This record gives sequence, C-alpha cells and structure tokens, in this order.
Amino acid sequence: MAEPVVRIPDAKVALSTASVYPESTATAFEIAARLGYDGVEVMVWTDPVSQDIEALRRLSDYHEVPVLAVHAPCLLITQRVWSTDPWVKLQRARAAAETLGASTVVVHPPFRWQRQYARDFVTGIWRMAEETDVRFAVENMYPWRYRDREMLAYAPDWDVTKYDYRHFTVDLSHTATARTDAMAMIGRMGDRLGHVHLADGNGSAKDEHLVPGRGTQPCAELLAGLAGNGFDGQVVIEVNTRRAMSAAEREADLAEALAFARRHLAAPSSAPAPSSPPSSPSPSPSSSSPASGPSAAPSPGRRSEQSPATRSPRTGSSGARPS
Repeated sequence: MAEPVVRIPDAKVALSTASVYPESTATAFEIAARLGYDGVEVMVWTDPVSQDIEALRRLSDYHEVPVLAVHAPCLLITQRVWSTDPWVKLQRARAAAETLGASTVVVHPPFRWQRQYARDFVTGIWRMAEETDVRFAVENMYPWRYRDREMLAYAPDWDVTKYDYRHFTVDLSHTATARTDAMAMIGRMGDRLGHVHLADGNGSAKDEHLVPGRGTQPCAELLAGLAGNGFDGQVVIEVNTRRAMSAAEREADLAEALAFARRHLAAPSSAPAPSSPPSSPSPSPSSSSPASGPSAAPSPGRRSEQSPATRSPRTGSSGARPS
C-alpha cells in the first residue's frame, strides 16, 4: 500500500489588510512580513494609503511582501472612495492590480439601490474581464437580517452562483451569515473558484469573520479539497481582530490563521505524486467554459445548470510552505 504523501498546491496564503483593522494598511504589510505570509490583499477603503498606488508599491518593496489581490472599494463605508461611479472604482482597481502585479480584483455584487449598475453588472464584469489578464472574482454575500426580518440588499443576487461570472471569490464568513451550505456553493463554483476569503462563522446575523477553526464552517474541508485539486488561486486570511486587547493578541490570531491555512492546504494523498506533469493536463479556468469568453460560454446572465468540471491534481513542493 502506498504511503501517504503531502501535496501542496500553488496557492499562496495572503493577509487581507482589513484583518488588522483598526490598525493601518502599513501595519498589515509589516505583520505579513513578520509572520511569513506570501503576500497581501489590499482592501481599498478610507485609509489614504490603501488608495495610493505608489505608497502601496513602496510598502511592498520595503517589506518584500507582494500585493497579490486588490479588493475594490464596494463597502458601504467606501461609497465615495476613488469615485461615486462604481464602474470607475472597478477600472481603478484593475489599474492598481496591473501596476502592483496583483492577479485578482475582488468585487461585491451591487447594492439593490444601485439600479443601473445592478442591471449591467453581469455583462459589465464580463466585458472588463475580456480587457485584462486580471481576474475579477465576484464574492458571495448574504441577506441582511434584523430580528425576524430579512432584507435582500444585493442585486442581482447575494448568491453569486446564480449568475455566470468568469471567476468567483468564496467567503466562508459570508456563507455562515447567509446560513447556506458552503460546500454546495463551492461545488457550484467549480473551476471558476479563483479566490478564497478564509474566515469562520457561527451563523450569526452579523458577519463575524472569525479565525478559521473557531466557528462551524468547513474551513479545513475546503482547504483539503483545494490541495487535492491543485488550486492555484489565493487563500486570503480575512478575519476580524478588532476585539484584540493588544497588538500581540492580534498578531497571535493572525499567526494562528496562517498556521491553520498552511496545515490544511498540506493535504495528505494516498497515492504518490506523479514525477512529471500529465501528458494531457486539464484546461485552466482561462480556457474552459465559460472562462474562455462569451464566444464559448453561455450568454452572460443566469448560469446554466451543468456540472462543474474538475481539475487533475497538481504536484507541488513537499515543504511546509507553498511556493
């Protein structure tokens, strides 16, 4: 019987700059470097440094921490950051990603009151994705709840798998808040899952963003599945450390989250890794439907009911840290 081996995917583990709030974007780079994260995802928000591409470049160079993703300013508190026009925000996020060498722009679906933006969102995201190598990874959200009332705040839907997008971000704190089956949603995303916000939750109406392993979400199961499928996107630690009583406590939480991600990405396999790449590798998201573009995919709109393709496992380094 073959001995289990450890396969580590090409996925890098990044720190969201939102994870250090109320500390600054600059502090996030410093902590990411000290703890050994592979990079950062910049949350563009009210911190002026997060909006300044040159400042971000200097921080990245100084700390030797790459910017792997840019989170567009689409929160309630960032409605006036970069522009009041949501398409301009996405254009600037794309430009920031291209300048900084980031591969992904994370974007939320529109708020319902952004009616024209919401009507054009699916086709507009496809159009922007055709113009760049940067991935626009649309993130799952959740209904807003207050006591026994529920408000559907996002359009065309908080469940982004109901529509055809080229790439998805899955956020496990959001699946907890939505009280939806996270693994079923990930299954619907299939090969279009390009980005992960790793956090945990207990199903509270509040978006908790707990350190992974402290809630009820299948964080370990998700990571083991990514390792087994050769996931080459990014796993981003996006947790809430606002209640940390000290900088040391915040850093301990972020170190715990990084250790959790690395441990579960190093998933054991009962079969030895192949010594050479397969002769007929599975298509990457950029070449598979619907990622190959509108000419090869269903028309943008509600996604077709078809089983997502699965990718062949990839062989990675046998070390404890992803390359």
